[in-house]
Amino acid sequence: MSSAPLFVARDLRKNYGEGASAIEILKGVNLETHSGQMTAIVGASGSGKTTLLRILGTLDTPTSGELLFRNENLTLKKDAELADYRNRAVGFIFQFHHLLPEFTALENVMMPGLIAGKKMAEMIAPATALLTQVELSHRLSHRVGALSGGEQQRTALARALIMKPALLFADEPTGNLDSRSGDIVFELLQRLCSELSLATVMVTHNMTLAARMDRCLTLKDGVLLPE
Repeated sequence: MSSAPLFVARDLRKNYGEGASAIEILKGVNLETHSGQMTAIVGASGSGKTTLLRILGTLDTPTSGELLFRNENLTLKKDAELADYRNRAVGFIFQFHHLLPEFTALENVMMPGLIAGKKMAEMIAPATALLTQVELSHRLSHRVGALSGGEQQRTALARALIMKPALLFADEPTGNLDSRSGDIVFELLQRLCSELSLATVMVTHNMTLAARMDRCLTLKDGVLLPE
């Protein structure tokens, strides 16, 4: 693990509403994560875990605070610049796969590259390789509806990695799966994070999986508690 963090969140605060009626969700969250490090964030339902993850991934904006990626201040960037950053540097996995049902597994995995302007011909090989890595080489031409829940989530994992991101944010990626399928998805996620040196932050209620990660932080009363 390198000494310098890849990604830093400083004093993140998030309020909903204004004035005396404002509700504080995040009250000064600080987080550093390094390449190759897997961080679990746990906490009670309603503690703001998903809100925090969305802010870390620049899908939502904090009321105040800073996000730094390789010492570059993301909170100063415009929406178009952030969209480019997400496409280039960030992978997302959610509890529900959000795959496009009218397309095959292979086409879904290629989609981020096509959106970025790459040609289909240059995306087929890397998308096929990733689907092979997540043990879906026999499902390349299957549409989403023909895949099991675990296969759909493994396809979503491959899609999240197709642009070779440095950061991976995961929101309950095994929460909608049975225990066996969830274990398979997590083990693949763990292996790929190590092989690709991804900095991974995962929100989960599964304390067993959280304990298998490099560190586990608890979000309570709007702050991340020390390990």
